[in-house]
Amino acid sequence: MVISVAATSIVDAIAADLRTRLFAGELTAQVALTETDLAASYDVARPTAKAAIERLVSEGLLVRGAHKTARVAELGPDAVRDIYLARAYLECEVLRRLAATQTVPPDAVLANQQIAALTDASPLDLVEPDMRFHLSLIDAMGNERMSKMYRSLVSEVRLCMTRVQSLNLLSPGLIHSEHDMILDHIRHGQSEAAAHLLDDHLGRARERLAQALGGEAGPEAHVPDLPAR
Repeated sequence: MVISVAATSIVDAIAADLRTRLFAGELTAQVALTETDLAASYDVARPTAKAAIERLVSEGLLVRGAHKTARVAELGPDAVRDIYLARAYLECEVLRRLAATQTVPPDAVLANQQIAALTDASPLDLVEPDMRFHLSLIDAMGNERMSKMYRSLVSEVRLCMTRVQSLNLLSPGLIHSEHDMILDHIRHGQSEAAAHLLDDHLGRARERLAQALGGEAGPEAHVPDLPAR
């Protein structure tokens, strides 16, 4: 049996490019993605295009329709709540455990410093350091399965973050301030305060985005903002 490493790398490259285009808003739910069209666009065989599509379907970014047509998954209020609640269950418990040992991940500090520096940048420029802030907290546990579990949500989490920023639902100053306070709580061993603040932090984004997508906002949308630090 011959295993082609090159074919796998091509699939990865196409999937990465599709993600980039999707997060940038170039690909929307109105754009049909067929295996034939993608194969022609990227000058690859149809099985390669199919594998790239299936990669993004497994990540929840694309949905498959009839005749092998894929489209960007449309976020609705219910999907947004599912995504945010799933990550909140994981992240809040991680914060409690990090605070118990007063473990402040250096990568989280660095990511938040980068957020603070984005004073004149596009709102979408915040998504990458924001994602790294949360990932670094998870990875600081040193639990391979926990990190793998969280990463199964990463593409959908990033899609939500992109929508939050493109709609200007949260300011960089607010995000930086709350991240900074979360790190302070961890540093001082304040487990429940850290988890409670994170729950407010995620809940505000969740309910504001759910409302922007046509749902009725829950009370978390109106949690008072922390003053900028």
